[in-house]
Parts: sequence; structure tokens; C-alpha cells
Amino acid sequence: MKSASSFLLLASVVAAALPPGLQTFYDQAKTGTCAGADTLGSGFKDTDDGPDAQDWVYCQQGVEQKAIFIKGNGQLANMDIDCDGDQKGNGPGTACASSSDTQSETAFKDTVSQYGIRDLDANIHPYVVFGNQGSKAGYKNFDPQAHGVRPLSVMAVVCNNKVVYGIWGDTNGDDGPPLVGEAALSVGLACFGPGSVNGNSAHDTKDVLYIAFTGQDAVPGKSADWKAGSYDEFEASIKTLGDKLVADIFGGGASTNDPPTDPNAPPTTLKTVPAPAPTTGSGTCAWKGHCEGAACKSENDCSGSLVCSGGKCAPESSG
Repeated sequence: MKSASSFLLLASVVAAALPPGLQTFYDQAKTGTCAGADTLGSGFKDTDDGPDAQDWVYCQQGVEQKAIFIKGNGQLANMDIDCDGDQKGNGPGTACASSSDTQSETAFKDTVSQYGIRDLDANIHPYVVFGNQGSKAGYKNFDPQAHGVRPLSVMAVVCNNKVVYGIWGDTNGDDGPPLVGEAALSVGLACFGPGSVNGNSAHDTKDVLYIAFTGQDAVPGKSADWKAGSYDEFEASIKTLGDKLVADIFGGGASTNDPPTDPNAPPTTLKTVPAPAPTTGSGTCAWKGHCEGAACKSENDCSGSLVCSGGKCAPESSG
């Protein structure tokens, strides 16, 4: 049984409100474009049974090759729920029991076994399904490792006005169309609250931003609590690294005042930290790399109220 002090510690670190720079990036990634060399992979779908065109891409625009994120045409991605991996917690009556396509292993089962566990557990380890791997004719492949993302590295999932840290733990297969937008059950519950999702009920709104970080520095390795007994415990072990990765690209750190998101905890009201209006000139700029003087192709490439003028982000002329 946990002591009162350890419970309070976990409660303070699990869910995090958005730092202003990440909020600004979320808003601009959702409505902006991804073109040219910034599009690393294209031709992906967000749902397997709807009319969606294959408009989703893996993009690196605005993140200086330090990360890769998923976006659609004027929207982000949904969140399908994955229950693959260790099945010891997925018996009858559990949230994953309703899943009809669960597999008993994840893509990096052999890698994670070096940390003393059989495989990732969707109830405990907040893994994200990222990348596409298949051999069927016409299937669209995308290998994040070819662009610097390491297996079991920390990822950031921006959802429901907050950031949840996860790990890259699985890939999309060719048992259907080339899909994007999927994460472990524990990610869905952390994002949207107890009872919000299960193995057969996803978050369909296309408002989730998945960010993978490149480089070996994003891999928690032995510092992560792979043998954790709950989502809260594992998330607490990767939060410091997640905050550092976010701050390195977007500035600032995440707030830690939200309550725990354990599946057994009561629903809570989430708060949004609004992004301040960016200033220009001698002031500050919330979207690093897209401030005054940065190269641009359209206004969607510039932070806040800046416009694209002559290929450079600049304050809008008052005249």
C-alpha cells in the first residue's frame, strides 16, 4: 500500500497542463500546412472504415528536425485504442476485453525485455503506435527510425488541453489501410478520463497531436520504471525527461497541478493554460524557430500575429 506522501507525489506529476509554447505550436500545427522537405511521409489515413482521404502526413515543420508529428489537412489525428502486448491485465470485464484485434506482442517486445518485463502492458505503459510497417502491395510504409526516432523513446501526446507523456512502443501493420492516430489504453484514459475509451471505443475527434522526439537523448532507458505496477508510477518516471524534451523545442515547462488520471480515480475537470499573445521585435515569441526574421512560405509558418512578407516572418504593417 502506498503512503499518503507517495500518493500525493504521483498525483502531482501525472497530468500536465500545456506550457504556452506547446499550446501555440498545437494551434498552428492543427491549422497550418506541411509541405516540401518537411513532409517525411504522406498518404496515410486516420480511420479504417470512413470516407477520409489519405491526407495525413508525418511532418517535421517548425521543430528543427528535433521531432516528428502527425497532422492532417487542417486537423490533427484521432485516438484509436491499442491493447497489444502483455495480456495479464486484460481479462473478462476489463476495458481491453472488448477489443477485437488485440495482438499478444508489441513491435519492440525484444527490446523492452532487457528491462526485466515480458512486453509492454497497455494498462500501465503509455505507448504510442507510431510509424507504418507492412509488405502488402500498395501499403504505405514509414519508418521513424530512418529519421532519428529511437524505439522506446519518450513521446508527447497533446490531448484534451494537456500533455501526456508516452513512449514509442508499437507500429501500425498492414492488416488494413495505412493508419495513424493510435495509442495504448492508458494514454486514452489519461487524456480523456475514466470510462472515456476502451478496446472497442475510441476518441474520434481529430484533435490529438502526437510528437515523437529524435535522438538518443529521448530514450529513458533504465531510468524509466518499466516494472511499475500502475500507469501513474510509470508516467512519473518519464515526466522529467518529457518536460526537458518539450522545453528544448517549445520553451517553458509543463504545469503539474492536475489530479491523477488513474483509471480508478473519479473524473476531474481539466483546466486550460491559455497561450499569451506573442510579441515581436524586442519582445518574446512563443513558437521557437518561427519568430520575426524566420524563413516562411505562408502566414501559417509564422508565430502568433506575424505575417509572411518577402519570405520572412514579420510584424503586420499598420499602414
